[in-house]
Amino acid sequence: MIRSLESLEEVLHPGSLLAEEADLAAYSYDGALDRARPDAVVLAKDAAEVRRAVQWCAKHKVPFTARGAGTNLSGGCIPLKGGVMIALARLNRILAVDTKARFAMVEPGVVNLHLQQELEKAGFFYAPDPASFKVSTLGGNLSENAGGPRCLKYGTTTNHMLAVEAVMPDGSLQKFDLAEGGPELASLLVGAEGTLGIIVKAWLKILPIPKDIRTILAGFGSIDAAVECVSAIVAAGIVPRVLEALDRTTVESVEAYSNAGYPKTEAVLLIELDGDAVVVAADSESVEALCRKHGASEVRSAKDEAQREKLWEGRRGAYAAMARLAPNVMVEDGVVPRDKLPEVVRRIQEITAKYKLRAGLLFHAGDGNIHPNIAYDERDLEETARVKAAGHEILQACVELGGSLSGEHGIGVDKRDAMAWLFTPETLDLFRRIKREIDPENLANPDKLFPLADNKSGRTYIKPPSPKLSEEAEHLVQKLRQHAAENRAMQIIGSGSRWRDEAEGLAALRTTSLNHIIDLDKKNFTITVESGISPYELHMALRREGCFIRLPDCGGTLGGLLASKAQPSLRDDLLGMRLLLADGSVVELGGKVVKNVAGYDAPRLVLGSWGTLGVILDVTFKIYGRPQEKLSADPAPKPFTPGPWHRAIKRAFDPKNLLNPWLFA
Repeated sequence: MIRSLESLEEVLHPGSLLAEEADLAAYSYDGALDRARPDAVVLAKDAAEVRRAVQWCAKHKVPFTARGAGTNLSGGCIPLKGGVMIALARLNRILAVDTKARFAMVEPGVVNLHLQQELEKAGFFYAPDPASFKVSTLGGNLSENAGGPRCLKYGTTTNHMLAVEAVMPDGSLQKFDLAEGGPELASLLVGAEGTLGIIVKAWLKILPIPKDIRTILAGFGSIDAAVECVSAIVAAGIVPRVLEALDRTTVESVEAYSNAGYPKTEAVLLIELDGDAVVVAADSESVEALCRKHGASEVRSAKDEAQREKLWEGRRGAYAAMARLAPNVMVEDGVVPRDKLPEVVRRIQEITAKYKLRAGLLFHAGDGNIHPNIAYDERDLEETARVKAAGHEILQACVELGGSLSGEHGIGVDKRDAMAWLFTPETLDLFRRIKREIDPENLANPDKLFPLADNKSGRTYIKPPSPKLSEEAEHLVQKLRQHAAENRAMQIIGSGSRWRDEAEGLAALRTTSLNHIIDLDKKNFTITVESGISPYELHMALRREGCFIRLPDCGGTLGGLLASKAQPSLRDDLLGMRLLLADGSVVELGGKVVKNVAGYDAPRLVLGSWGTLGVILDVTFKIYGRPQEKLSADPAPKPFTPGPWHRAIKRAFDPKNLLNPWLFA
């Protein structure tokens, strides 16, 4: 409870502070089940007012929570500890659109749809398209690393972020730019759900509207047949911009709601291709042929824009259609490797039958992101308890199958305990240290994302074990642990193509012996490879398997390429990483699934860190079935000059400054 609001009101614009009970109740919930009442609400008018409010909170040690449109589906913007809710809806200006440099500069309160409409006038579009795009704000999209149907081809929000400006927990204003050297602090804020600061401005990548768009609808006799077709499309090297699946329950609800014209089959695929007209035409023929080959009973293409919009009306209306069945709908958000979709569907059906519930299944089939929608009435406490229990068991199934807790909706409070299923204690400890160094007073959206210290849920790590480290990697781990026990400073050395000669007095950690391909998964088009391999060797190995990767075709080591951030586009296909920390612990960051917004984006944070945060042991990338554009590498990228936030991150990863210590001397 805040004792007095008078001093807060003094630093705000007149009328910006709300404290009446009705106002506080209106800001006590989002799109999830949990509720928590703030002590005050600040309707921020501009970034300066956000900063003054945060400075007041920092001075008085009052927790604060940022909020956009309140569409969050995991309790991410409810104020668990009360304090001040900072509402950003008034910061709704599109500050610039530069079609030559291909970026838009926006405030966080801009609604996703409004940016799309403005860009369309200039022949451009913004790729991330969450289902809530008509109402959700870009600040919320950034904080959650929102996805949407177009993620398969274009990636999530982080793939379209160029820079952010944020009010940090101490009240300072800081810009983080991907073009700058050093660890990717901008990537750390995206998906952090406001726990590390409040984004008040963003520079976003924009793209020309494709010359041609084709939409195909196909009906299948089973989920398995539909998923097999999805895998075949991806294996053929075709990357649709949309590859969605709906089960019979969802289709029936959609047809009763909007009469979109979907076939009455057990599963429906909605496939959309875009790009050059000639390529799209050829790919459309291939897709239709693959659908028929895999047993589709009905395949048809939208003949014009009106038909296309009608098909999309059904897909976008799926949530509303389910909402007609009961006052509430729980939308779960698990993700699994694509080939595990049939199995997770069976598990979901077993779980919902066990709890006497019915789920409509909607999934981004191309990237394994599944949304069970369960209609219920929250006024029925017993039914609500069953829905919550079923939701947790569905997420547990996703993790047990090698997936993640969230592909696009985030963790918030709803899934924080379940993070112990997905991450080892060592990895969770790293996340907590990052939070503590950036926000030592735990004021920014506290008690979100990670299990609390006194967590008594009994949930423990259940993710399938990662492949064992190679003998060479184990040897490197033991060598580092020995040096760490002696408090001896170390230098990480790859091939020497991007690094100076061995420094005097430092123990050398050489990575060139880490040159194994650990896992090539052609079903899901991912590869896990050790950091000491050269990109050239990796290209050659993949070509022999008929696979391709978006990496510079160069020498040196993969780890050196990443640590120096010699090519910024490397970040777009990076899925996971095993990192050896200065204390000898090995942390697992990210994973094999192509959509994963659980926890801080530490894999991208490591990019540009020049070995100061840890030793990259192995990396997981997305790969392709067709040759991709060739990326070039800067032959001599410059090491960075650390600022105060870099130093905070360094303390979280390497508090004794043992790794490449001269950069932080």
